[in-house]
Amino acid sequence: MRTLAKTFAAAALIALSTFTMAAGKPEGANPKKAVVNLSTADLAIDHYVAVMTAGQSAGAEQLFTEDFSQKVQASEDKTNSRSEVISFLKKQKGEQLNCKTSSTIVQESADYMIAKVTMQFEGFTKTDLVTLVNDGGNWKVSQSINSYN
Repeated sequence: MRTLAKTFAAAALIALSTFTMAAGKPEGANPKKAVVNLSTADLAIDHYVAVMTAGQSAGAEQLFTEDFSQKVQASEDKTNSRSEVISFLKKQKGEQLNCKTSSTIVQESADYMIAKVTMQFEGFTKTDLVTLVNDGGNWKVSQSINSYN
């Protein structure tokens, strides 16, 4: 009877460890790419703020639409492509900006949202007008217009 109990206990531990390993590493998943929950516009804007101000580059590829563009209005206007922005964000991984951040929704519907993200630095303010779209059930940033005051 003791041998039977030990056998069942061993089988249970093996099954449990197999299920744990399978749950921890989905088949075909790339361990370097984080999957971020962007099922609501609020989650997407929160992730945008975290990516832009807190150095959280994980999920940056998932956050932006394929045709994303960033327009920067300063002394010289500049437009950055999706790949340029993602490359910059990856280089800034872990770098947290010293600013106070707030966001407000300017306009919202079932398929798009415009949000205003304000980053208050010492001596100046950066304002992002961010357009998000519902892309197949995931919210993504399609455009960002930045200005400085």
